[in-house]
Amino acid sequence: MILDKETANKKLRRMAFEVAERNYNNNALVLIGIRENGIFIARKIAQYLTEIFAGNVQVIELSMDKKDPGEVTLSESLDLNNKSVLLIDDVANSGRTMLYALKPMLQQKPKQVETLALVERTHKKFPIAVDYVGLSIATTMEQTIIVEVEDGEVTGAYMK
Repeated sequence: MILDKETANKKLRRMAFEVAERNYNNNALVLIGIRENGIFIARKIAQYLTEIFAGNVQVIELSMDKKDPGEVTLSESLDLNNKSVLLIDDVANSGRTMLYALKPMLQQKPKQVETLALVERTHKKFPIAVDYVGLSIATTMEQTIIVEVEDGEVTGAYMK
């Protein structure tokens, strides 16, 4: 176990404070949670942001096949032009998922795109830097990090 429920929630709250601090001059944020677990983390970050961020926070879901990321879809059609976007996933492994998840944003002109991951592995194969990280961990290429979510709440993370 690398994160228990309490520690994961502390890290999510801290990241929400960081997001609010860096985006204090924005009147709105669009949080895009990558399906499966990224959307739950996005909703939790949004919940914490409502307590501390003066602007509007909107959460939408991004769906894609992580093994073969050809088609990338958003849960709703949204104008992202001149908006601040935060792309969220549970684990940043090689950077591939977040790279392909940028596809809908590349078709528009957002003001800025930032990234957030609860756990970041230190191996990157693609040029993606995670702006907000809950826990950065060195692993071997064979190890996998699993974030567990139950009833919309992160219950922990472990390495196998």
